Amino acid sequence: MDFLDAMRNEVRRLNDFHASGRVIALHGTTVEIHGLERFLSMGDLCALESPNREQPLSCEVVGQNLDSTLVMPFGELNGIGVGDRVTASFHEAVIYPTEHWLGRVVGARGEARDRRGALPIGDEAYAIRAQPPAAHLRRALGEKILLGVRALDAFAPCCRGQRMGIFSGSGVGKSLLLSMIARRSQAEVIVVGLIGERSREVKEFLERALGEEGLRRSVIVIATAEEPALARRQAAWTTMAVAEFFRNAGCEVLCLLDSLTRFAMALREIHLAAGEPVTMRGYTPSVFAELPRLLERAGTGIEQSEDAETSQNHSQNHLQNHTQDNVMGNITGVFSVLVEGDDPNEPVSDALRGILDGHVTLSREIAHRNRYPAIDILQTVSRALPNANSDEDNALLADARALIARYQEMEDMIQLGAYRKGSDAQVDRAIAVVPRLEKDFLAQGLDDPPLEFHELSALLSNILQGQESASKTHKPTAKETAKSSEDNRQVDSAGKEDAAVEPSLESTQGASQKTSQEISQETSQESSQETWVG
Repeated sequence: MDFLDAMRNEVRRLNDFHASGRVIALHGTTVEIHGLERFLSMGDLCALESPNREQPLSCEVVGQNLDSTLVMPFGELNGIGVGDRVTASFHEAVIYPTEHWLGRVVGARGEARDRRGALPIGDEAYAIRAQPPAAHLRRALGEKILLGVRALDAFAPCCRGQRMGIFSGSGVGKSLLLSMIARRSQAEVIVVGLIGERSREVKEFLERALGEEGLRRSVIVIATAEEPALARRQAAWTTMAVAEFFRNAGCEVLCLLDSLTRFAMALREIHLAAGEPVTMRGYTPSVFAELPRLLERAGTGIEQSEDAETSQNHSQNHLQNHTQDNVMGNITGVFSVLVEGDDPNEPVSDALRGILDGHVTLSREIAHRNRYPAIDILQTVSRALPNANSDEDNALLADARALIARYQEMEDMIQLGAYRKGSDAQVDRAIAVVPRLEKDFLAQGLDDPPLEFHELSALLSNILQGQESASKTHKPTAKETAKSSEDNRQVDSAGKEDAAVEPSLESTQGASQKTSQEISQETSQESSQETWVG
């Protein structure tokens, strides 16, 4: 699409007329307006204008009845009062992403948030709340991708187009694990959504997790904890829209979202304000309907085949919002989930485990042992297995899981000293293997280099067989090698000198030798003298 086509699209989007109403009541975070019931519907946008504010306040319709409309603002309601004017906006919420967004920090509505000037405008509009590609046209999961975390790459491998969830309570290391993945992933483009995060964590993620190199291939979408619920919800949708743009451009995209739970909380706040009834733990039914709509936008792209293209041409009603014939890339998703109260069966966590293609469970007990990332291998599942691995790799994983499970069963007896070595061969092997597996494989620092898949298999095999891994052996530096060579030369020269003096020593040895009788006499004299002195 060229510039003229983009301008024509924008001209078509201009309103033929204007419609306005008035504020009749304010209820907490919602505003009730009158006069626009015939022009607005659910999800439409409008603007509140007040003499007390310099700029209009953008709002979204969240409820309606016969004689009034309920809206929620994208900002604070300061200065808004009864009688203020409300103007309807007939524009759909869209963004105009471009490849020049890489390296930028974006707000919930597609505005710049990094003080580097306005964002470049792309040629094509992408709806923030888009529909996923048609299910029957999507390709299967691709090959494995390296996330850079040994425990995940070995025990829960992620394939192209897969959607994984990281489940844990607060303070166990979700953000740390996402930082490790963002820094080490081999994806072409990374799109990060920080939803409801603390403000200080945004700066830390940009500088410590991504760094300059990672930021150059990333787009960061933020809506921090103090922002309204609409902004937090919108940021998750905007994250997906940006990822869809790069997917449609043929890129392999890694989408990181932290966290889905705060997205669900924002939805709960919006729907409760609109008067929707409560179901489980204060969540409304609409929350559990919105979760799959968001997550299904991630995943594999459209299969490129003649049959698929023909079917797509006849199914345009299923392919709205830029799911086009040229979709070549995939969106691989890694989403964090805050498990409320450390209860794995709480409603949001339980629903997400059924939607995602795998779940990684972080354990507070493992974190208390200071082993990071605190991944509980036995509670972690990837639905890409066993097809993603070879038979040999699957056998290694089964052996390692069995040893970890057996060790956990007997851990109390082992710690108390009640287990006697030799009682059970598998337990004996678990005692020898599991501590080293924890130390040398599952534990990983933020700066530890990642391993390729074949290196992971070799390291795991060596640990299970009780062998020293190649990665643990010391490789001498050039300086150490030079010093060792110099030492060897000195030893050789010293050996030659010793060989030269040996004959003279042998020739004098006979003259200096004493008889055994003389030696015994001297020894007895020295002993008597020592006894006397004592």
